[in-house]
Amino acid sequence: MDTLTDGVRSLYEREMTAAGAAADSAARWEHLERAHIVSQPYPWLHTRNHVAMFVLALRQHDRREALGQVVRIVVAAPGSALGRYPEGNTGRVAAGLMTPMPVPADLADEIARAAA
Repeated sequence: MDTLTDGVRSLYEREMTAAGAAADSAARWEHLERAHIVSQPYPWLHTRNHVAMFVLALRQHDRREALGQVVRIVVAAPGSALGRYPEGNTGRVAAGLMTPMPVPADLADEIARAAA
């Protein structure tokens, strides 16, 4: 498991704060997805992110997304702790549970700087 640095925590918190302040649901999801990518190596942050996704899905009355997030809440911490997570995955149901995805270039740069 990777060591959580202050920089990574700050980057994660920035995305989570932006999600909470976003004017519309599309922007909220985008920030939660970016926070998810940052959080994947860290069991607590990863689980916390899926809880936030679950809450947003409930607010939007999206049963499919909410159910998918319940599954992800259960597997997030063990997956992170064991290093078994699909890098770059956005954490949404449409992305697939174990589908790796490319990390957006700007976010990859920020993660690398934050982890240093």
